[in-house]
Amino acid sequence: MDSLRLLILPGSARAGAFSGQMAAFAARAAERLGLQTRVFDLRALALPVYDGDLEAVQGVPDGALALQAALLESDAVLLVTPEYNGFPTPLVINAFDWLSRIPATEQHPAGLAVTANKPVALLSTSPGPLGGLRAMNTLRQYLQMAFAMLVAPQQYALGRAHEAFDEQGELRDARAAQSVQGVLDALAALARALRRP
Repeated sequence: MDSLRLLILPGSARAGAFSGQMAAFAARAAERLGLQTRVFDLRALALPVYDGDLEAVQGVPDGALALQAALLESDAVLLVTPEYNGFPTPLVINAFDWLSRIPATEQHPAGLAVTANKPVALLSTSPGPLGGLRAMNTLRQYLQMAFAMLVAPQQYALGRAHEAFDEQGELRDARAAQSVQGVLDALAALARALRRP
């Protein structure tokens, strides 16, 4: 069986973002499991804030189509979110809002058709003790209800993220690393089960 293709979406593109560090750590761990990984920069899509009037005049931006293509090419998704005032980042929400507006054409399916039944797992990071748990649980509801994604029950919130990584980008706490591994194992198992004929 071909190896699973994992799309990793860090929720912040800020230089040194803890979600970016976690995404890189998770990518290395996933590769050790034999998964093909792709860390995807949502900021590079250069998506404007969603605006129905803008959509009516210009249509859906190319950046949304690029996200759709990346999702189409993946077997599973890992979304790593920070927490902004108890909520996921505008970067993530705006990208998925635009994705939902892609209509079906002869060239590609509708945006919501690409996310339906796609397995996804969630990690979060925060300097605070809760580790972004509120944002992660909001994303769980958002992805399940609005996008019909299959969100793995296993998740992990990394608290005190500003102290969590060493100079090589590895997690200092073996239990934290084991928790991330558990999320990846669960996601891979879910994705493989869905690929069975």
